[in-house]
Amino acid sequence: MVNMPLAHDLLWGMTPAQLPADAPPWAIESLAVGQPVVVRRALSAEGLIAVGVRGLLREQRLAAFMRVDSIARRVSPEALCHVDSARDLPVMQALRQLRPMLDDCGWVWGISGSVGFELASGFAAMHAASDLDLILRAPQPITRHQARELVAFFDRAACRVDMQLQTPFGAVALREWASASARVLLKNAQQAQLVVDPWQPLEQAA
Repeated sequence: MVNMPLAHDLLWGMTPAQLPADAPPWAIESLAVGQPVVVRRALSAEGLIAVGVRGLLREQRLAAFMRVDSIARRVSPEALCHVDSARDLPVMQALRQLRPMLDDCGWVWGISGSVGFELASGFAAMHAASDLDLILRAPQPITRHQARELVAFFDRAACRVDMQLQTPFGAVALREWASASARVLLKNAQQAQLVVDPWQPLEQAA
């Protein structure tokens, strides 16, 4: 792989043999039937990438490490923007409602969470109460006013919508950046830290 996968990318090719010896049966089954794993933010040794295995239940989540040389396929959140589903759930209604605005905003956006997982893999993960999880690639600063406008727009959707802003230094929750908090939580593979500006965290970390 020339380009290392990013957080929220879905990867195929991990086998049950790569799981820890004490991995639960549901995780072994998930990989055995060909489910992808999702890239998570964590440090990993050379040749490995931190991933999460998901089961059928919300609480079934396992942190693991996948060998980079076993990656057979990779799907990014932004590759799913125009993938649709025949399932008429609130999350899909919300996605169809928001898609034109997101396409026109000029930013690169994508779908993560259970919606992204099902759209990419075909394995059922969405349900009637699912949230719509989105990401926005934000190499340039987004103002707090812009963040509030986005939140207000999302709050008119058919379900709860959460978005992560992916800055060059890590991810920050859109709703937190839109809030009145003086500092917000910026997360990357090394740490989570409170910062004043997610685009200039080195100068203003708490």
